[in-house]
Amino acid sequence: MRASGSPLGLENSITAGIISAKNRRLQVAKRMYEEIFQTDAAINPGNSGGPLINLNGEVIGLNAFIIQSSQCLGFAIGIDALKQQLEQYVFK
Repeated sequence: MRASGSPLGLENSITAGIISAKNRRLQVAKRMYEEIFQTDAAINPGNSGGPLINLNGEVIGLNAFIIQSSQCLGFAIGIDALKQQLEQYVFK
């Protein structure tokens, strides 16, 4: 899979990695996120909001979080969870 974004302001950067785990639950601040992908692709500040893309070129998630005290431990919100959130937000 590929993670795309603009890490540290370096536009249109792509990193490669694997999905280390699917369907993680992750609490960030006071919010619980579900259907999270864990990846070893380099996700840095500036990658957040960029797409997580499978080898078929399909967007499967949105790069969202890193654990700064670790190396190569990034997280992306799965596309199905994003669709549900958007539907709730747009149609309310």
